[in-house]
Formats: sequence, structure tokens, C-alpha cells
Amino acid sequence: MATLPQHFVDFTEDYPDLAKTYEVFGRECHAAGPLDKKTRAMVKLGIAIGSRQEGAVHAQVRKAVEAGIRPEELQHVAFLAMPMIRFPAAMAELSWIDDLVQTRMKAVRKK
Repeated sequence: MATLPQHFVDFTEDYPDLAKTYEVFGRECHAAGPLDKKTRAMVKLGIAIGSRQEGAVHAQVRKAVEAGIRPEELQHVAFLAMPMIRFPAAMAELSWIDDLVQTRMKAVRKK
């Protein structure tokens, strides 16, 4: 299981009703259309990359890895962003993906 950022854990403990509402909203958004789980994960990663939100990129990478998406597929999403968000921004996004991919790969190798 993924380790969640402590500030998110604290939020869910301090504001359980808000956290539950957020969780339900997210589930409903996922269920609202025809896209499969992998496609939804890739789209959400693309949105996080495009909006340049490091925490969101990390969260979406964690979820994508848990869903079985390969590191090269995650990197391809960042490559696709390059022409849209400019090369320097895409390099930052790739490093955010690699932060999580490398951590996950080390954890898998230890098992």
C-alpha cells in the first residue's frame, strides 16, 4: 500500500467529514463515464502535469503504479506534455514521476 503524505493523513483525521465528501466525489467522477481504470489514471496524470502540481503528480503516479501502469507509460505522459507545457517544465514533471517510480521500484526489489 502507498504511503500517503502526512499532511493529507492529518487532514483526514482533523476533518473526517470533508475527507469523506472528497472521497465520494472522486469515486463518482470516476464512475461517471466510459473510460477504463488505466485510461483514467493516465488522463489524471496528464492533468496534474499540465497544472504543474507536484503533489498531484506524485499522488497520480502512486495510484497509477498501484493500478499496474508501467514506468515507461508514465514517462510517455510527460513526453506528450513537452510540446504543450515547454521543455523545462516537462523536465521537472519527469523528475516528479521518477521520484515515485524509483521509490516504488526499490520497494518491489526489497520484497
